[in-house]
Amino acid sequence: MFTASLLRLLHLCDPALPIGGFPHSAGLETYVQQNIVKDKETAKEFVVQQLRHNIHYTDAALLSLAYNAAEENIIETVLSLDETCAAVKLTKEMRIASNKLGIRLLKIFQSEETFVLLKRYKAEIQSQNVSGHYCITFGLLAHALSISKPDALTGFYYNAATGFVTNSVKLIPLGQQDGQDILLSIFPLIEELVKISMNPDEDMIGYCCTGFDIKSMQHEQLYTRLYMS
Repeated sequence: MFTASLLRLLHLCDPALPIGGFPHSAGLETYVQQNIVKDKETAKEFVVQQLRHNIHYTDAALLSLAYNAAEENIIETVLSLDETCAAVKLTKEMRIASNKLGIRLLKIFQSEETFVLLKRYKAEIQSQNVSGHYCITFGLLAHALSISKPDALTGFYYNAATGFVTNSVKLIPLGQQDGQDILLSIFPLIEELVKISMNPDEDMIGYCCTGFDIKSMQHEQLYTRLYMS
């Protein structure tokens, strides 16, 4: 059955949404240049590990908590989560990417600023009290758009996965069918992670693979780069 919230979810999670996500590889470009990610199998491993050991403990957890804060209408919690997001993103490229994506997403959905918490959040960003990270903005918008939290998390994980797969297809390169095979194979993982992320362990936020941070740092020094991160 069609619902308006489904249409809003599809819009919010659309990979073609013009927020500037396509120039960012989340360190994948480094892995490819170092010949670590080089085929379908290693590409799938990269995507799986990013979702399970990075997104799960950082952006998805913070999105979930931001959604809760929106339900309770507590701006102080939102601001604290934004600061936490900045702290757990250890590399400059990833922090900048998260800021830019969040601010552009907020601009696209500026009509939703009738939601008081979103309006206050934007004011704090403009006052440079917080950065305006993508996952926080996504969580607040999902609530404002009457998208359920399970659906918001599913869309967020799927959007991240499609980005990793698309970049793998371009950088390795892989065939389009290989990319779709990878994406289809990780649907059970996304379902599993959504259930866990509904009630994230706040003490585990920031627990992620150090290797991703190192490759992101190394990306800043690559001789040639197609991506910004």
